[in-house]
Amino acid sequence: MTVEYVDAGEAIDQGNLSGKVPGGDVAPPVVRDVGYERILNARSEPQNWLTYYGAYNGQRYSPLDQINTENVNRIGPAWVFQAGTTGIIAGASTYSFEAAPIVVDGIMFLAGWDGWVWALDAKTGVEIWRYKHAVPFDVSLCCGNVNRGVAVAAGKVFVVTANAHVLALDATTGKRVWDRTYGDVRAGESATVAPLIVKDKVVVGSSGGEFGVRGHLDAFDLESGEHQWRCYMVPKPGEPGSDTWPSDGEAWARGGANCWITATFDQETNLLYVGTGNPAPDFDGAVREGDNLYTDSIVAVDADAGQIRWHYQCTPHDVWDYDSIGECILFESDGRKLLGHFDKNGYLFVVDRTNGELVQITPFVDRITWGAITRDGQVTAKVYPDEEGVPVHFYPGPAGAKEWTHAAYSPKTGLFYVPVQDVGATATRRRREFKESIPYWGAGVQVDIEDMTGSISAFDANGDERWRWRNELPMCASVLATGGDLVFAGEPTGEFNALDARTGELLWQFQCGSGHHSNPTTYMVDGRQYIAVPVGWGAWSEGFLPGMLGAGHGSALITFALPETS
Repeated sequence: MTVEYVDAGEAIDQGNLSGKVPGGDVAPPVVRDVGYERILNARSEPQNWLTYYGAYNGQRYSPLDQINTENVNRIGPAWVFQAGTTGIIAGASTYSFEAAPIVVDGIMFLAGWDGWVWALDAKTGVEIWRYKHAVPFDVSLCCGNVNRGVAVAAGKVFVVTANAHVLALDATTGKRVWDRTYGDVRAGESATVAPLIVKDKVVVGSSGGEFGVRGHLDAFDLESGEHQWRCYMVPKPGEPGSDTWPSDGEAWARGGANCWITATFDQETNLLYVGTGNPAPDFDGAVREGDNLYTDSIVAVDADAGQIRWHYQCTPHDVWDYDSIGECILFESDGRKLLGHFDKNGYLFVVDRTNGELVQITPFVDRITWGAITRDGQVTAKVYPDEEGVPVHFYPGPAGAKEWTHAAYSPKTGLFYVPVQDVGATATRRRREFKESIPYWGAGVQVDIEDMTGSISAFDANGDERWRWRNELPMCASVLATGGDLVFAGEPTGEFNALDARTGELLWQFQCGSGHHSNPTTYMVDGRQYIAVPVGWGAWSEGFLPGMLGAGHGSALITFALPETS
């Protein structure tokens, strides 16, 4: 057993810290042959979940159909992995999952809070190895001690850390291969995104918009860790889009627009599609007059050059904290290459992904009072915190009609499935002078604790709602669509549901013991399909459901399957 001790802030390799765990401490070399070509064709091997969304297109769809509408009522728990609450970090330490489990040929790779990464036997849940990155106690975090997952390729597992490192680990042992810093924690930068492998690069984005940092997307060489390019999402003076920021001062230098959710990718256009976060300060627009590009935007970035090719801004001059970081789902309709995006502002945007041209826009939540967007994309603000000390109520609240948690799209049904949060909030503008690493909100915010609702809603590409499964509380977790005509969705109160993808009928339900705010995935081992769902209530729950702040966190990964046949 070897243990490596290094200075605080550097990684501590704990792959073998506790000795040989049950099942051994070395995983089979299943990731050795995973590369760009396999990820391009990820859905041709549905037994695996090779990348964050399951495929580059962001659809969160699996063609697996062993579990289907006819037999889903027979599934039950197959195994449970409990990670515990080990860890310590600044801010609200919730120790709950927000990750998407990655599965390669029977081995699962999972990231957690506070720098943890695990390799598990995907058939039994037995831990193979674990890794712990030492995160300094004083890291500034806006919205919870969380991590959204890993990427795998070329024998390595890639993960970011709360103190803005990107790491490569040996996929067989969990030992660190390389470690690069790509954010300034002193300024309030951090990292929570699941990396994306594109060609020979590891693509990651930054977090920290609530501290007044300048958001960016970065690429590293997956073998050496050498930095390949950086794409800033707020233009400096003289760059395209800089005229949407004040010409005097440094508002652009602390403008936000962080890329804290994983991009999608189209090989034919060679473009990464990423949503950008709110401008800073979130609610005080008087200090940053203008549209504030490229905040709250869908941005297309050349995967080789790291340069912006086009953008579509969903909420110009945002003063409601409506990040547009939601997934960019790639699909085809009537021979056209399209992109679907459910925005926090309450609207579904469909754009041409070759040039960013608006194709369709429609609301997907009942209550939208902040403003209105016409069918041709014209935005009119109606209610916003523009007077010092005067409270203003608006729908949706700052967590949005859909938070970061992801919608899904089934090419089999041609429908999108979106988790909806119908909850409002009151913001009172409070002018704050910028200070490095200090929250830069520009308002006091109180999210409603009553008069809220939620749903899983199904929409077609024309923006027509096909069905709605209603819930008394907002739906705050990602959904999963499968070839078995099923949609899986978790509730804040712990229920995990299977819905009929064509009708929305509830077919099965299981109480997981803790709320859902993460990403279910599905895979197959030895001919048996599993549904894996990380649970654990936490993160920025005061932003989307403050009435459940005291609910049990209960972090665990629970997998479900049909009964084994003899």
